Amino acid sequence: MDDQLRIILIIIISVSIFGLLVFVFVKNYIRNKINHLLKDDDKNNLE
Repeated sequence: MDDQLRIILIIIISVSIFGLLVFVFVKNYIRNKINHLLKDDDKNNLE
């Protein structure tokens, strides 16, 4: 029973870390994309 619990905890922690990394990468990608679109929009409005 102790081995099963340890394996389950390892799986949960691994999935949590992977999910956190994916969340951070997606958040940064979306932030950069929005900033890029806003800069393009500002350039178009000035012209």
